[in-house]
Amino acid sequence: MTLTEQVAKNIITRLIKGQDYRIEVVALINAQFLQFAMDFFEKIVQAKLRNKDVLDWYKKEFLNPNLSSEEIAIHSGLNKKTITNMFNSATKEIVIDASNEHYEILYNSISRLIESQNDIDLTLTIKFRGVSVELNINESLIVINTLAVKRAALRGGLWSTAGKKVEKPLMQTLCMLFNVPEQNYAIHLKGMAKIQEDEIDFEREIDFYLIKNGYHKCEVKLMGKGNPESADAVIARDSKVFIADKLSDLNKTQLDSLGVNWVELRSENGYERFEKVLQDLGIPYNKFTGQIDEKLSQIFEAIF
Repeated sequence: MTLTEQVAKNIITRLIKGQDYRIEVVALINAQFLQFAMDFFEKIVQAKLRNKDVLDWYKKEFLNPNLSSEEIAIHSGLNKKTITNMFNSATKEIVIDASNEHYEILYNSISRLIESQNDIDLTLTIKFRGVSVELNINESLIVINTLAVKRAALRGGLWSTAGKKVEKPLMQTLCMLFNVPEQNYAIHLKGMAKIQEDEIDFEREIDFYLIKNGYHKCEVKLMGKGNPESADAVIARDSKVFIADKLSDLNKTQLDSLGVNWVELRSENGYERFEKVLQDLGIPYNKFTGQIDEKLSQIFEAIF
């Protein structure tokens, strides 16, 4: 599951312009989910045709131990993160056992539900290349459940990683907008010393530092307004600069009391407050006065 470079560019552009970036993540969730659904339906057709005489063809095909751990878990109605939380591990053996157990519980629950509400019927027909298969109500509900679990997994994964994947290019963009000299900022991989810019993979988690009389750690948080986590995150990570999508008045008061420089991007001329951050830290820069779209295009060409 990745946040593509084009989506990252779109998110950064919206953030710099003080616009809501969330539509970009939602669009990515929708695209990945719909592609999964189409691929999944095709596999359903092929699996049922291969197993006309197998009572529980879904379990045979979709909980097959030869599949990946992620696929087995999703097909059973779980995701790997849930299994990890339940068992403090997600080895393939544990995933297979947990998935089979959960699938049996789910199957039996659906069967009992249908027996108790036998006035409801459902048939799902899927056509693929001129061939169609029909799923009874048990099979249909299992398939619907799998789709729901997959969308939830995509949603959770992409929202949680959006900020992490955008942190490096967003901070680079802010620095380049104000022509901060390269020697005045640094990028470290998590837990590692400084490395060369061309050695950093787009998907790796990083720490970003502004440099003048020491290293000043920067924190990027794309969170909702009023999220109380902001000050806790800064304290835990010893951050000196906090860049956020939105901040409540309480957030700002917390950060001010900690002596942390902050920028709220979703406010009038929000990114321009980064100039104050540079001033307070004594970092050399030039005030940006150009055309924002043109400058962003030049920056993206350089950093992506």
